[in-house]
Amino acid sequence: MSGAAGARRSTAKPQVTDTSDNRGGEGEPSLAAASLSGLCPRCGAKSLFDGVVKLAPRCRACELDYDQFNVGDGPAAFLILIIGAVIAIGAIWLELSFSPPFFVHLVWLPILIGLTLGGLRLGKAALLVQEYRTGAREGRLKE
Repeated sequence: MSGAAGARRSTAKPQVTDTSDNRGGEGEPSLAAASLSGLCPRCGAKSLFDGVVKLAPRCRACELDYDQFNVGDGPAAFLILIIGAVIAIGAIWLELSFSPPFFVHLVWLPILIGLTLGGLRLGKAALLVQEYRTGAREGRLKE
């Protein structure tokens, strides 16, 4: 057999090679606190972000390497769907209920930008914290 039909799946849990990060320590913040405040998942320092939504390369306090985590575009895909639906429903409701002049709908632009940036920041932080806690790493096939 070849391809996906011939591939065997391993049910063994992935081995975490980096054990120097002391998972389960007392200094670790909760998921909500780390996500909302941009805290390092290991030490709790406020060093997760370098900009509004750009992750820092590593923690300034404990040197945890954030580049090892693959946050990717997962949060962005959900935000496009969720925030787009909320804004569209709000704009349609406003138009059908009050029939305001067109320029009134410009209020949706700052709301859209604020929700997107806030949601990206929250989503990236939550995903990184969960990857750290579960020891998630890139999938590898055994030879």
